[in-house]
Amino acid sequence: MPKSLTNLWLRGLRRLISSNTEPLRAPKTRAPAKPKRAKTAKPVQPVKPASAPKAAPAQRSATRPVPHESRVRPRASAWARGKWARSFHSAPPTAGRFVNHLSYALYLPPGAALERMPLVVMLHGCKQNADQFAQGTRINLLADRYGFAVLYPEQSKHEHAHRCWRWYDESGAAGGGEAASVVSLVKAVVAQHRLDGERVYLAGMSAGAGLAALLAVRYPSVFAAVGLHSGVVFGEAHSAISAMDVMRRGSRSDPVALIDAAVDVRSYPGMPAVIVHGELDSVVASANADQLTSQFLRLNGFIDATGARRAGETREEVQPDGVVRDFVKSGRRVVKTCIVRGLGHSWAGGDDTVAFHSSKGPDSAAVMWDFFKHQRRLKQGSPDELLA
Repeated sequence: MPKSLTNLWLRGLRRLISSNTEPLRAPKTRAPAKPKRAKTAKPVQPVKPASAPKAAPAQRSATRPVPHESRVRPRASAWARGKWARSFHSAPPTAGRFVNHLSYALYLPPGAALERMPLVVMLHGCKQNADQFAQGTRINLLADRYGFAVLYPEQSKHEHAHRCWRWYDESGAAGGGEAASVVSLVKAVVAQHRLDGERVYLAGMSAGAGLAALLAVRYPSVFAAVGLHSGVVFGEAHSAISAMDVMRRGSRSDPVALIDAAVDVRSYPGMPAVIVHGELDSVVASANADQLTSQFLRLNGFIDATGARRAGETREEVQPDGVVRDFVKSGRRVVKTCIVRGLGHSWAGGDDTVAFHSSKGPDSAAVMWDFFKHQRRLKQGSPDELLA
């Protein structure tokens, strides 16, 4: 019995060994097949190198690290012939903000190093950035033609979810701090690129116009003139809620009294202003344009505290796309207003493929530059000393 059991066990072991050795031999018979598959796959390989050169440039351009200085330019800058640069400025700390970085874009036309050029500072509106504002206004093309630099400060989404400048709040933690940061940036850019400190101009759209008005009133020694497109009357709003109210209807207070309360008009050096507004603007009522006009007439000594004319003359021209008024003092335009017929809350004469820009009306960028080029902020000392 033990012998038979041993034989059974041995036979079972042989079967087990034989069954286990079968798969072990299989790879030996299949092994030559692997090289065969590799050989049959080789003819397909040349197709890959043929397509690789086509895909490689697109991949490199898409994945290449792009520094601030050479970020892809907006379409308006691509059409222009100069240099579009992206960077950030470390402004002095403000209330509650010890690290104060302000992003910006700078456009320099060809020949920028040959002479001291004027500078136009462009402040975008809500839900915009520097690239969109450059494309929508197309002012870089004018910069090529007339030889001036364009600076685009950019509001951060960390400061406001919709990139709105907080023009209504003059505290250091809000609009006042943003204005100080923009002035710091302007000084740095003028010094770095040796621009003409006597010809620094300022323009803004909507919330950007609100901040531009604040800058013009508070820093008259820095800017030679200001352009306000779809802007809000100065000095009435002091919070986001009151700002919305003023935008919709204008100021309930006397706009001239608001200016007199904000600055000493007798010592104020004046600030030439060009004001553009759409007559159908449902976001910022056109009444704001009339009130801004009164305020800047007061700042330029054209009217007195009661609104009565002190000097100069008014010239009005009705054009197919709106009404233009020039306020001339001593043979020089100090205020210009343009109410554009049929225009809503958009930059007139711009690229209407960009939000908040319309092809309706005159070219606002051209209107503003035509006004700016005759203005100069005369100061003592060299331009570098002026903005130090």
